[in-house]
Amino acid sequence: MAKKKPGQVPNRHIYTRISFLYQAAACLAPHPTTLTDLATASRHLPQPAHAHVGTGTDGATNMDHHDDCKQVQDSPLVTTNQNMSRKLLTDMRAITQKSVIRASPHVKRSICKYCDSLLIEGQSSSSVVENKSKGGKKPWADVLVIKCHTCGREKRFPVNAPTQKRRQLRQNKKQNVTDLVEPNAASSMDDQST
Repeated sequence: MAKKKPGQVPNRHIYTRISFLYQAAACLAPHPTTLTDLATASRHLPQPAHAHVGTGTDGATNMDHHDDCKQVQDSPLVTTNQNMSRKLLTDMRAITQKSVIRASPHVKRSICKYCDSLLIEGQSSSSVVENKSKGGKKPWADVLVIKCHTCGREKRFPVNAPTQKRRQLRQNKKQNVTDLVEPNAASSMDDQST
């Protein structure tokens, strides 16, 4: 007899593909946020002909930081990377749906449901914990609200609520409970007849 191989993951190539697409999207998604990133990105941008850049007393250029940030955010390089990231995440979602593979809740929560952009806290999304109960007195009513900066939509998740188990697990639990109740019911009927 041949030796039994250890349990292998079915459709391993699909899981590998999904993982690659997610990692590639995560590499392409971040915006340049530090001043060095902004300066590096702005150096590679062509200066428009109508831009008037004056020099100060120290010989440095007087460019407004806000204009510089806006120019970098609107640059073709940044928007191309964001669009490629969104395309990769759209492909990843399509593969998981076609092959009927469940993505982990962590992965699902990190992708915007509406525009398929990667939700990076502080860069492409912001999160707030809300409690809309009267006076915020019910701690079990806390809801985590994640707002996507790309499309402006919100995702809401209960904070301390227990997650519902899958249907198959719920049905198995019901069957186990009924199996335990039925023998007790039969013995109680015997007790009542005597």
